[in-house]
Amino acid sequence: MENTSLQLPRSRPEALGIPGAAILDFLDEVQAKGIELHSFMLLRRGQVAAEGWWGPYAPELPHMLFSLSKSFTSTAIGLAVHEGLLSLEEKVVTYFPDDLPEEVSPNLAAMNIRHLLMMGTGNDQDTMGAIDRCTDGNWAKAFLAAPVEHTPGTHFVYNTGATYMLSAILQSVTGQTLLQFLQKRLFEPLGIHNPTWESCPRGINTGGFGLSITTEDIAKFGQLFLQQGAWNGSQLIPEAWVEEATSKQISNGDGGESDWAQGYGYQFWRCRHGAYRGDGAFGQFCIVMPEQEAVLAVTSGTNQMQEVMNAVWERLLPAMAGEKLPLDEETQDRLQERIRSLQLAPLAYSIQPELESAVNGKNYVLDDNDMNWSRISVRFEADQAVVDLYETGGKHFALPLGRGIWLEGTSDLIMPRETATVSSFTWKSPDTLELSIRFIETPFHITTDIRFETEDAVVLDHRINVSFGPNEAPPITGRA
Repeated sequence: MENTSLQLPRSRPEALGIPGAAILDFLDEVQAKGIELHSFMLLRRGQVAAEGWWGPYAPELPHMLFSLSKSFTSTAIGLAVHEGLLSLEEKVVTYFPDDLPEEVSPNLAAMNIRHLLMMGTGNDQDTMGAIDRCTDGNWAKAFLAAPVEHTPGTHFVYNTGATYMLSAILQSVTGQTLLQFLQKRLFEPLGIHNPTWESCPRGINTGGFGLSITTEDIAKFGQLFLQQGAWNGSQLIPEAWVEEATSKQISNGDGGESDWAQGYGYQFWRCRHGAYRGDGAFGQFCIVMPEQEAVLAVTSGTNQMQEVMNAVWERLLPAMAGEKLPLDEETQDRLQERIRSLQLAPLAYSIQPELESAVNGKNYVLDDNDMNWSRISVRFEADQAVVDLYETGGKHFALPLGRGIWLEGTSDLIMPRETATVSSFTWKSPDTLELSIRFIETPFHITTDIRFETEDAVVLDHRINVSFGPNEAPPITGRA
């Protein structure tokens, strides 16, 4: 069934041939394994069978996609090819004559747009390392300077820098950013509102990461691919491109039980069970299951990405065998109740009147630390606390935290720009204050413990739920 509206139609799971019990089993499995999901939306035959958000995450909030952005970049390249703006056989070096290294190796000279798409550039490692180290903001130059050890097309290595180059090539050809190019061609027809995409220092969308959209937007994108690029009577993406982009273009392992070794397309991963997906760090998924006529969109803050997919293959996929099922009112009620109750709870209500009074508003100067924090103070009120945190350069963060409730705010602490937050605090022991800050448009959740060794001496412990680096910072000491 083809979906034709801007908002996806809703149905009951049984009407789409999915027993409600299977969705409950999936939620049970995720909970039992301690996997932090933020949202899920399951589609079958173009209709939403079930959807849920773990509060404080919510349907209207965009979520950072990380590498799931790559599948959108690939789609833009497919559209540009269809419009005759570029060809997959064109050499990468021809687009960047001013940014080439003094000596262009034969492998670099041979690298074409198709190699960028299939992660077969010939680089031995992800070029983002070289890009991160470049100081002049010229990411393309840093990519082109990286060694190309293998013949392009023969060696898979996951390479976010390659996706950036696709974005840079598209912008050089069209004069538009990726986001602008996709606006009329993809986002508006699908009813995807206010997508945002991070840019490099030169104003080119990052391509391999940086797109933020809602869970339903992810689901629409998957449904569009399931429908072979057709939407609302229009062919938004050529059917041949959908087929090519989602087919195995290069080997990335020997199959087996890993969904990272089933082959790679053009910025899409092949999966077990005849499925394919776009995915991003910390559990952002768009899984397309053609044999089941199904799509699953997921946002998360987890490192257990294979476990999420295992739960899909074991709990959801086998249950989608049949046609319409008789309505099971009792199970449907249980499922709806379960979905309503999904939440990531704020820290428990607590109060330590004497210590709160003694340390209220007191400034603690912090010793040198990796976080670049210089001083901290906490102001207590009846139902909230405000933490004032200063960086070495003088930048001030005021963080309101709810006592036993989530308090909404915005912050660019640890983030490149202001983003929505919810925060809460509790006394986890008589002398230790625990702060919980969720950046609810991202996978990130930071927890900071402030231990008052005396009224004049503190120790801060800081950790983050998911990260590309260490999850814990060394303790920070401070004195009033």
